Amino acid sequence: MTISNWILSIAGIVVLSVLVDLFLPDGRLNGFIKTIFNFSIILVVVTPLPNLLKKDYNINDMFPTQSIDLQEDYIYQLNHDKLMLLEDKIESSLEKSGIDGVEVYISADIFTLQMKIEKVFVDLSQMVIQGNLQNINIENEVVKCITTYIDIQMENIVISE
Repeated sequence: MTISNWILSIAGIVVLSVLVDLFLPDGRLNGFIKTIFNFSIILVVVTPLPNLLKKDYNINDMFPTQSIDLQEDYIYQLNHDKLMLLEDKIESSLEKSGIDGVEVYISADIFTLQMKIEKVFVDLSQMVIQGNLQNINIENEVVKCITTYIDIQMENIVISE
């Protein structure tokens, strides 16, 4: 960290704490937030000191497990929401093409940063065909719709009636 970055960090946290102090009403919450900002200012000021003393120091070593837990929870929730959105998109796309009542379930590893979709399960038991679609191959239409949204091999799409 260069000296200019260090000074900018100190100035930024001080300005932010002053702005927060201006907009918060007086009370117990204001006292807690002032304490948090004072602690942050101390950390920003103290962070480059170990480099000056030529010792290995990492601020992340102080709180390693909490940040990992929060990150895993965030990744899980983000991937879960992506899967729900994909399922809804596929189902609504099929409805727009005249195939109603299809339920799509996506199986994936949602605990990793790069979510990998393993299988797509399609339930056609409640399916209703609208319009002039009686003579089309429903399975081909379903697979075509799924592959427009998901890059997946055909053997990983399971269709049940």
